[in-house]
Amino acid sequence: MLFSSHIFLFYFLPALLLAYYLAPAKRNLLLLGASYLFYAWWEPSFVLLIVLVTLVNYLCGRAIVRTGASPAERYAAVAISVAVSLGTLSVFKYAVFVEDNLNELARWLGRDGFQVLAIALPVGISFYTFQSLTYTIDLYRGAAPSAGSFGDFACFVAFFPSLMAGPILRYNQIHPQLVARTHTLEKFSTGTALFILGLSKKVLLANSVGQAADLVFAAEAPGTLDVWFGALAYTFYIYFDFSGYSDMAIGLARMLGFEVPRNFNAPYLAEGITDFWRRWHISLSSWLRDYLYIPLGGNRVGPVRTYFNLAAVMFLCGLWHGASWTFIAWGLYHGALLILERPLGKRAFYAFLPKPGRIAATLVVVMIGWVLFRAADFQQAGRLLATMFAHRPATGGSLLLSAEIYTRANFVILALCALLTFQPVQAFDWVASLTWPKVLVLMVLFAVAVSTLSVQSFSPFLYLQF
Repeated sequence: MLFSSHIFLFYFLPALLLAYYLAPAKRNLLLLGASYLFYAWWEPSFVLLIVLVTLVNYLCGRAIVRTGASPAERYAAVAISVAVSLGTLSVFKYAVFVEDNLNELARWLGRDGFQVLAIALPVGISFYTFQSLTYTIDLYRGAAPSAGSFGDFACFVAFFPSLMAGPILRYNQIHPQLVARTHTLEKFSTGTALFILGLSKKVLLANSVGQAADLVFAAEAPGTLDVWFGALAYTFYIYFDFSGYSDMAIGLARMLGFEVPRNFNAPYLAEGITDFWRRWHISLSSWLRDYLYIPLGGNRVGPVRTYFNLAAVMFLCGLWHGASWTFIAWGLYHGALLILERPLGKRAFYAFLPKPGRIAATLVVVMIGWVLFRAADFQQAGRLLATMFAHRPATGGSLLLSAEIYTRANFVILALCALLTFQPVQAFDWVASLTWPKVLVLMVLFAVAVSTLSVQSFSPFLYLQF
């Protein structure tokens, strides 16, 4: 079930809200059941996997805080939690990737390969396994309270607004709200507004600009201008698609009385890559910092080890996004840029430029990375990047591509994307103070988005695959 679907908008969500506000004594249990139903809409059998991960982490948490538990027992409990959570993620997300690469190695050595197992990837597994781990790791560190009951912890893990594609929540953020939370008209209103803005981002901007990007990346021999156009379109697509989902998730949480931290903060206004990662997918970048980079030693172990830590974390960041060498290369590309900025005081090597130049240069650097991220393989990535930096006019079939992408509608959508991207007031800030003119704008946006859904083809959120 998608947030941007009629069944969610007009059946699931209204029914849930009605039941939620009519049953104040059983709200967490109701949310848990609704979350499992929401997830089961994709594949009912995978609900059992969430329950298993939840149960293991809950029991490990109980062992960590058990009165009289020795340091060795506490360490064993957190080790089991990490092993089960990451082991589950590895089997379902990376087993096929490992087998494919072993087969390639075997063929290179002149040996016969072996049959690759067909394993379906559960939607959102990267998010709920990371989210579960925050509980046991923080318990072990003394940075989180113990769950009051299995039901409350299960509600945290399966919380449907963030279940599929984040933001990645931490138990110490949500625990007080599971115990007691406030429900106000203001919170519900700003949540509804943020949800509508996220829906509009997805339906009216991301889906439209994403089609233009797909045309370029599917073309056999696009020209230089075509590739830059496609890279820019994809740059806007991935931002509005993912930030739209995050806005909808945060808005839904507010409608249910929860406050979830923002996940994006105008990332394309960044003035360097370090700045970019402070603004992009904040819940993931902070997770990687607190649970990987700092435990590896962070910047406290000398410059060489610091650079290694940055590279290792960004390697894992790329791998987290997908079982593909192009994702790994994208992560290492950003790792290299972070390493380059570290001795410069975390400033870009083009910091001498005026602010608009720094923002433009960072955007170009990020766009190059998105080509790696979007490409099907290294061969396509190499071809597209080479075309971007070696002038190649559109010829033959590329002329037809140009006619498809350089349309008035696409230019209007790109202009709207640019207008909304390069201004400091983001959706999260815009809804902080609602006025009647804003309410009117939201009503129009919702009506247009719902009408557009009726004629658009199915377009799931990009980050659901991660």
